[in-house]
Amino acid sequence: MADTAARTIGRTRGRRAYASFGSRPSSGKRHPLVATAMVLPLAALLAVVFGGWEAVVTQASSVGVMLGR
Repeated sequence: MADTAARTIGRTRGRRAYASFGSRPSSGKRHPLVATAMVLPLAALLAVVFGGWEAVVTQASSVGVMLGR
């Protein structure tokens, strides 16, 4: 019984520590729009830095044609 009480107290302290920083423990799930907003600036930067902008435009054009636009 004493071991169970000690573990419960430890978990409570951990939750309060997260609460004091204003964030919650991550469940490993993120909204797709949040993930997209995080990735797009980096993808655009890499495309410009490595000269792949033409390839991105070509791929986007191909997808547009395939979708019927």
